[in-house]
Amino acid sequence: VEFATTLATMSAGEWDRVAGMDYPFLRHRFLLGLEETGCTTADSGWQPCHVVLRRGEDAIAVMPMYHKSHSYGEYVFDWSWADAWQRSGLDYYPKLVSAIPFTPATGPRLCIGQGEDVAAITATVLQAIQQLANKRGISSWHILFPVESVSEELLQLGLHQRVATQFHWFNDGYESFDDFLSTFSSRKRKNLRRERKRVVEQGLRLETRTGGEIQAKHWQQFYTFYQLTYAKRSGHGGYLTREFFTQTAAAMGDQVVLVMAYHGDHPVAGALYFRSSDTLFGRYWGCEREFDCLHFEACYYQGIEYCIANGLQRFDPGAQGEHKIQRGFHPVHTYSNHWIADAQLSAAVGDFTRRELAHVEAYKEQAATLLPFKQSL
Repeated sequence: VEFATTLATMSAGEWDRVAGMDYPFLRHRFLLGLEETGCTTADSGWQPCHVVLRRGEDAIAVMPMYHKSHSYGEYVFDWSWADAWQRSGLDYYPKLVSAIPFTPATGPRLCIGQGEDVAAITATVLQAIQQLANKRGISSWHILFPVESVSEELLQLGLHQRVATQFHWFNDGYESFDDFLSTFSSRKRKNLRRERKRVVEQGLRLETRTGGEIQAKHWQQFYTFYQLTYAKRSGHGGYLTREFFTQTAAAMGDQVVLVMAYHGDHPVAGALYFRSSDTLFGRYWGCEREFDCLHFEACYYQGIEYCIANGLQRFDPGAQGEHKIQRGFHPVHTYSNHWIADAQLSAAVGDFTRRELAHVEAYKEQAATLLPFKQSL
C-alpha cells in the first residue's frame, strides 16, 4: 500500500483504469484538478494522502483520502466528536477522511480492479490505514458517502456506521415534465406550476449547456455568482477557486451541465451539475440578485427536465433541504463509516451512532408521508 501526497505521481490512465471514468468525482482529472487549483492542499486543510494498492508495479486498488486538520467541507458533521476529544484531553485533528472534497454525493470510494479479491483487499487497505494512523498519531479514519453495500461490509469489519437522510429524485420512465407532474395531487401540482410560471412572469429565461457549449465567459460569470452567494451565506467566498471552474470543471467534457438564468440579455444566476451515465448530481448555485422561485427552477426543475430528456435514472441535488420533498424528491439513506483509534472514544461513538439511527429512521418515515404524489401511488 502506498499513500500518495499528490495525484500527480500517477498518470490519468493508471488511476482511471481502476477508479473508472463514469462517476465524475473520482476521475483523475477532477481530483488532481482540485489540487492544482489550490482547493485541496495542506494550506486548505485537505492534504492529499490517496491510497494506492499495488501488486508489483500494477495498481489494483485506489481510494481518495485526505489528511485533515478540520471538518469543513465534509457534510457529515462531527464537531461534537471533536469537542468530546478535547474535553478528554486528546486531539481529534489531524484525522484521515476518504471522501470527495466539498461533495456529499454517494458513490464508489475504495475502487478495486476487476477480478480481484474484494474482501482481502478491503482488509489489507484498512489495516494499512490503521497502521499509518497509529504511526502518525492520527485520531481516526472516516469514509463518507460510500454505497450501502460497502458501508455494510465496513460495519462487519468493525467500523461504526452512521446513517443520514438526503432527498433524491427518481425517473419512473417519465416522458416529459408534465408526465411527472401528473403523478402529483392536484393541489401540489398547481403549486409547482405556479412557481414555474412565476419565473417566466419576472422576465427570466434559462439556458442549459453541456461540455464544449460552455464558454470561458460562462465559467467566469458562474464563478462570480458562486462567490457572491457563498459570501452572503457564510461570509467567505467558497471552498473552490476561480481556476477550479475555468480549468478543472471546464475540462470535464459532457460530464458537466450548466444552467444559466438571464434577465433580458443579462446573466443573473447559474446552477452547475455533474453527471454520470445514469445520475445527475446538482452541485453549485449562485446568483447576482434574488428572484422569486428562480432557485427552485434552476436547481431542481431544470435538473428533472434534463434527466427526463437524457434518460437519467436518478437526480441527487445535494445535501439537506426538506423543501425538496414537496417537489417530488424522495427521502433516502446515506452512509458513512468511522474507525476511531482510542478504544474508549470509539465505544462512545458507537453508542452515539446506534442511538442516532432510531431518530434518522423515524425522520425518513415521516418525510415520506409529505411527498406530493397521489395517494393511490
